[in-house]
Amino acid sequence: QVQLVESGGGLVQPGGSLRLSCVASGSIRDINAMAWYRQAPGKQRELVARIIRGGFTNYDDSVKGRFTISRDNAKNTASLQMNSLTPEDTAAYYCKAEGMLSWGTPFVSWGRGTQVTVSS
Repeated sequence: QVQLVESGGGLVQPGGSLRLSCVASGSIRDINAMAWYRQAPGKQRELVARIIRGGFTNYDDSVKGRFTISRDNAKNTASLQMNSLTPEDTAAYYCKAEGMLSWGTPFVSWGRGTQVTVSS
């Protein structure tokens, strides 16, 4: 009922930047929170950054000061600006949205992910 599509991943050199985007579509009445998670090979999926409708954000300590999450409530989109990337940021990045469907049912949806590789 809700589809999330991520884009913007790719290969970047250490110290470089990437901007990830996530678009939510479907029978959405409201999105309360959008977040970015990442999962490196052999590791658990971890929260990178989260933003709620009012604009409050929280970040994993490893990305504070380097990554910035933003959203456009009207367009149901979220972005993650990633600067000063290091090889440790290499992972598949997933978008997650939580909210309410048109008929009043809560939802939690995930995108399929976009790969970010930081390497020289």
